[in-house]
Amino acid sequence: MKRIAFVMIAGLALNGCNDAEKSEQTAASAPGPAMQMPLYQMRAELPEGDRLASEVDGEVLFSNRCGACHLPGGMGTNLLTKQRVEAGYPPESGLLANRDDLTADYVKDVVRHGKVAMPPQTRVDVTDAELERIAAFLEGEAE
Repeated sequence: MKRIAFVMIAGLALNGCNDAEKSEQTAASAPGPAMQMPLYQMRAELPEGDRLASEVDGEVLFSNRCGACHLPGGMGTNLLTKQRVEAGYPPESGLLANRDDLTADYVKDVVRHGKVAMPPQTRVDVTDAELERIAAFLEGEAE
């Protein structure tokens, strides 16, 4: 009897999952205004191939590797904006790309060791070569 009840409950649960998938598909294909994703979710695409040999510029790498948190609307940008405004800086200074006080060494140190809510990023997350180009971009020395 317990097995039959379990099978019936499992069947109902699976049927509910299928209904949810169908309603999501219907909502996605329904006519109406196009939904635009927030900027922090619209990160730049990287070319296929060897990350170590890649010559992708720092701005694209920043968007792809750091953009989830540090593009407009990202958690890192929101936290930095709040912090900077409280310290008397303009709100635009919450975006790392707008800052003129970042040095490449500082960026690399924060990326590798983390700071406040930012966890350290490993060499798997961001290779040393990629970090060099990101740091140069944020410092304003990108090609």
